[in-house]
Amino acid sequence: MFRGFYTAGSGMIAQQRRTELLSNNMANANTPGFKADQSSIRSFPEMYLSNLDATKVPVKNSFQMKGFDPIGALSTGTYMQETMPLFTQGQLRETQLTTDIALVDGTLPVNPDTGKPGAVFYTLEGTDGERAYTKSGNFALNPEGYLTNSAGNYVLDQNGQRIQLPNDDFQVTEDGIIQYGELEAAAIGISYAANPDLLVKRDNGLFYAQQDLPNAAGAQGVSYSFKQGFIEQSNVDASRTMTDMMTAYRAFEANQKVLQAYDRSMEKAVSEIGRVNG
Repeated sequence: MFRGFYTAGSGMIAQQRRTELLSNNMANANTPGFKADQSSIRSFPEMYLSNLDATKVPVKNSFQMKGFDPIGALSTGTYMQETMPLFTQGQLRETQLTTDIALVDGTLPVNPDTGKPGAVFYTLEGTDGERAYTKSGNFALNPEGYLTNSAGNYVLDQNGQRIQLPNDDFQVTEDGIIQYGELEAAAIGISYAANPDLLVKRDNGLFYAQQDLPNAAGAQGVSYSFKQGFIEQSNVDASRTMTDMMTAYRAFEANQKVLQAYDRSMEKAVSEIGRVNG
């Protein structure tokens, strides 16, 4: 009986966490470059129950031979094991701003270990000096003329240096070269992650790696392009997310009703079973 409380309770916790994840996805449906999180819900290891007994052997010393009768498996509940971002390309939206630069995926080799393609990212300098990575190309020039993202992180060039520009009247080629007329000012740095699932997702659409990612320009079989005056939108599917939220809510309610049923059974057992009538 008590095992049922834990099983239903773990299901409620898992669905609550899934609802929170989906709510965060919905809240960022209009955030440029946002990558929707996906959850993985799994069950705890099952317990295999058996009935232990002892059979007396008809001998002089009444020898007892132990045995067991299989009862079956017992589930011990579920839990949300992990969350992983979905790195598919979001739709492009035209803004006509010169500082908005969309990074368009081209050919991305499939990782043989995961069966998923790699991913390319803008290379940024985080507030703590670490390398940070993002898919959001919603940039601007700060008062010192440095190209930064919406959170103030510096955009880096192919040599890992900050990009400083005289003004925002520039052009960006499909290869990521920033030009003023015929003069080349900088080349936007792009990094390549062969297994993006290993990246750690943080605030402001930033990803971090344990080791600096290699330059995508030198990665074999990797291609990408740039589109100035466009930004990559979030890859959140709003309609599907709403459907998943309703499914999670109904699963939470179902577990809640099971928990209430167990509670009524326990109340009845305590108040009625074993009552001595006078």
